[in-house]
Amino acid sequence: MQERSSVAELAASLRNELKRYSPGEKLPSSRALVERHRVSPVTVSRALAELVAEGLVTTRPGAGAFRAEPPAAAPRPVDTSWQEIALSAEPGGDQVPRSVDASGVVATLARPAPGVIELNGGYLHPDLQPERALAAALARAGRRPGAWTRPPVDGVPELRAWFAREIGGPGGALAASDVQITAGGQNALTAALRALAAPGAPVLVESPTYPGMLAVARASGLRPVPVPVDADGVRTDLLADAFRVSGARLFVCQPLFQNPTGAVLAAKRRREVLRVARAAGAFVIEDDFARLLVHDDAAALPPTLMADDRDGTVVHIRSLTKATSPNLRVAALAARGPVRDRLRAIQVVDNFFVPQPLQETALELVGSPAWGRHLRFIAGELTVRRNALTAALAGRLPALAGAGAAYGGIPGRDGGPYVPCGGYQLWLRLPDGADEAALTDAALRAGVAVAAGRPYFAAEPSAGHLRLSFAAAAGPAEITEGVRRLRTACDELGVAVE
Repeated sequence: MQERSSVAELAASLRNELKRYSPGEKLPSSRALVERHRVSPVTVSRALAELVAEGLVTTRPGAGAFRAEPPAAAPRPVDTSWQEIALSAEPGGDQVPRSVDASGVVATLARPAPGVIELNGGYLHPDLQPERALAAALARAGRRPGAWTRPPVDGVPELRAWFAREIGGPGGALAASDVQITAGGQNALTAALRALAAPGAPVLVESPTYPGMLAVARASGLRPVPVPVDADGVRTDLLADAFRVSGARLFVCQPLFQNPTGAVLAAKRRREVLRVARAAGAFVIEDDFARLLVHDDAAALPPTLMADDRDGTVVHIRSLTKATSPNLRVAALAARGPVRDRLRAIQVVDNFFVPQPLQETALELVGSPAWGRHLRFIAGELTVRRNALTAALAGRLPALAGAGAAYGGIPGRDGGPYVPCGGYQLWLRLPDGADEAALTDAALRAGVAVAAGRPYFAAEPSAGHLRLSFAAAAGPAEITEGVRRLRTACDELGVAVE
């Protein structure tokens, strides 16, 4: 306490003395200040540091301390009003505006304030991430010969081969040469959309669907055309109509644990998606983001659409990020035929390559015994968290979780609410008249972050929705408390939940 008091007193004394010095003039040496004020060298050093922090003094190593030059006049405010005209000027014709609504993406990326329970996150809670295995893989990768040299633009061959086996399945439907390594799934999705559709073109999307895909499509000047989803995935009876009416040559889908509904594309519809797309001369982008997020109680997973594709219709995206860490941004973009060269060209122009140490880390991770243990661990933990969320909803918000509500309006095959057996979210339909924007704001005031449903739709939704994530929460107790806080928000707004 005495030392801090001495520092404050000396700093105050030096501020007064500074008035006798001209800007740039040298102050007495530290030794002279020690003798004059009868304080320790540490006190002098700390007092000068305070004046430096205040902008009153500058120091030069080996030369001493000097009175600082007076601050320059405040710069003239920048007038950016002209940008409103420049940014709103769109080309003529039927072009799509290039402004982007990133709110749906930001909602899953932004960290909540301290004390707020995160039921809107898109990544695993730190307790579920394989931090030790990642650290060990990174250490081993850094010591690999050539790990810091320039990598092949297509990606490390061994990593491409691993992805090819994972995507193509035991039948060997995919070769390593068909795989391009990308900096995460979003990067792969961006490249695929740019490669497969010209600006202004329509692109068929599931409804509802991942907001990040809608944002990328619009940023690329594309026109998303929605095709409804139910518990069996995309409505293929409407898919053919959408291709015919819109003239689209591209369909983006998530056949496994679709975001946000959690739906799995039924076997018959899998065949129909490929048949309808082929008849339309169209590509299918298969975003297989959740295959590694299967739950303990899931049945055997179907193969990828690409594994069943024999004519190059499917362009496949597989990422490691969701099942590991937001920072392991490593994914695969797989395609066959001439489109492969176009995808490669876009990737090279945009990014050159994915850093080799990151690729080597991913290769070390998936090749280690820890990888299988981690996947089994998160399968169990996601199941526990999902069950905690469904139980809490049934107890606190039965009108949103009962058979009549049928999560997201997609009833399960047994007539009850649809509960996914993979992925990390539940999709809730709100009662008629409920204001989802007001509810998400009220929930945040109550201390829980949830995602509004509007950004998941390419067109006007028929009702309000919420997406609740159970992967980003600390555990069942926090999930239960989050639902309690959501109930508080519903009560505040008078939303019927019983």
